[in-house]
Amino acid sequence: MKRKCAETASSEAPAAPKKSEEGLADIVACNSAICFIDGKLGRLVYRGYDVRDLARHSTFEEVAYLLWYGRLPGRTEFHAFIDGFTGSMTLPVETTMILRMFPKAATPMEVLRTAVSSLGHWDPDSGNTGLDACLRKAQRLTKRIPLILAAHQRLREGLEPLAPVPNQNIAYNFLYTLQGREPDPEIVRALDVALILHADHELNASTFAARVTAATMADIYSAVTSAIGTLKGPLHGGANTEVMKVLREIGSPDKAEQWVMDSLAARKKIPGFGHRVYKCEDPRATVLRKYTETVTRKAGDTTLYDITREIDRVMSEHSKVFPNVDLYTASLYHAMGIPDELFTPIFAMSRVTGWTAHIFEQWDNNRLIRPLANYTGPTSLKYVPMEKRTP
Repeated sequence: MKRKCAETASSEAPAAPKKSEEGLADIVACNSAICFIDGKLGRLVYRGYDVRDLARHSTFEEVAYLLWYGRLPGRTEFHAFIDGFTGSMTLPVETTMILRMFPKAATPMEVLRTAVSSLGHWDPDSGNTGLDACLRKAQRLTKRIPLILAAHQRLREGLEPLAPVPNQNIAYNFLYTLQGREPDPEIVRALDVALILHADHELNASTFAARVTAATMADIYSAVTSAIGTLKGPLHGGANTEVMKVLREIGSPDKAEQWVMDSLAARKKIPGFGHRVYKCEDPRATVLRKYTETVTRKAGDTTLYDITREIDRVMSEHSKVFPNVDLYTASLYHAMGIPDELFTPIFAMSRVTGWTAHIFEQWDNNRLIRPLANYTGPTSLKYVPMEKRTP
């Protein structure tokens, strides 16, 4: 006699549903040595190093090395590492052709998603799944995402893309290839720090998407494209753009207090405040507050920064919701001359280092990610022919 499935062999009712956590809140999905967050104390740690210490002393490129290799490099190692970045300084001709084909209505995040996917076709290591080859791909992605963003923005403005400057870092070349002029060193450093602060943040939605895709043994370009598609959603990326809308709506610092009080009275969510993990101020906001003041003063207009500071003050006095990383990046990027629509893509420009670090870690001890669903529907419906169904 054939063995029956347990479900068909038993006449008992289905087991009671398991408890589920909406949004997988507080569910531990994997072990990781990349990033640690202490939400109660407001700490963010990359590979053992406090991000505030890295922001003070390190560079974005050195942090990329730390995330990928698990340690800070020696001088000789770092020079060889930077030489690898230099070899990825240009976009494939085919990718530039694709950028010219997008309709003007295409948003930078839509363009980035498609362009990054296309890069895999012309990667010299395409098909090579060895670790060394994948590390080279991660370097190419890290170098080329800023070039894609800058080239597309210039094309939208009727300008030709620019080649990056050799022996300059990613922050410098993003600003140069976007704006066509040598950027101020203080502004370059502020952007470099912002990239460090955004490089990784444990299992956020886009990182988890990258690991899920990588766990199927798809290639690195597929996994990063999954992450970009996830970041495109407004519940993950785009919060600093919403902060900019608020700053423009308020208009001047003297109107900020009333706007905040009215919003609190109406129980409206205020962009730039609150986080699923942090129960105090986001440490990234603490660092960026100082750099935003410096850059806005250098730009000659501190209005948006002053509004932000006033919002911050009123919220600290009348709310238990704390600033997150997006609060100060809005006025910071605006003072750098970066268009609002590039705020979220800049997030991807930095976070690609974290995404790829998690991809490597996933592959190091891979198991297909396949959680369970708590089914809440019926289980014993009988099929009724169409002619007997009610309309």
